[in-house]
Amino acid sequence: MTLAGLVTRWWWIRHAPLRLPPGAMAGRLDVDVDLSDIEMINGARHRLPADAVWLTSPLVRSIRSAAVLAPGVATRCVADLTEQDFGRWQGRTHAEVWENERATAEQFWHDPAGNAPPDGESFAALSGRVAAAIRRETVALAGRDVVMVGHAGPIRAALALALGLTPGAALAVAVDHWHLFRLDHMAMEGGGDGQWRLIGANIPPC
Repeated sequence: MTLAGLVTRWWWIRHAPLRLPPGAMAGRLDVDVDLSDIEMINGARHRLPADAVWLTSPLVRSIRSAAVLAPGVATRCVADLTEQDFGRWQGRTHAEVWENERATAEQFWHDPAGNAPPDGESFAALSGRVAAAIRRETVALAGRDVVMVGHAGPIRAALALALGLTPGAALAVAVDHWHLFRLDHMAMEGGGDGQWRLIGANIPPC
């Protein structure tokens, strides 16, 4: 069966705000989320399609946010769509890192996409694994609506894949909690990567 012409619609939603100090880097930490803003949750829910496939990362903030957006709906965890690993900087604020590891932080910020935090993962590496996962899931779910309740890093990586951006350029994109990013993929005759189209970016829930 040919997939040519099939449109797969990705609906990316960033998870709920985290219960961390302002400026703290969560990374792969499992931290609690603030699910108290019912207006934002309802607004985000009403923008999402019925009969979609729901995906999450393995992190609690993704799973819990999906559960309040679609109560009772089954979700599937995709490990390769998880957030960037910030290594030993996880849970710490940018200001704390700058004060206590100034030389390391300065070196990192010379190339924040290509450099990895100490014992962590670079954004460029994240972009590679996320792109591979999106391509795989787009083939497997061709023609469907796919809701991914995810993280800022993978959402930027999805935009980089769709728009042909470098990892460094993708870091300039704002990704706010509960905001929606819409990307369509059209499968092309003869295979290949097909064609992506950006429908909307950082759309507020209400």
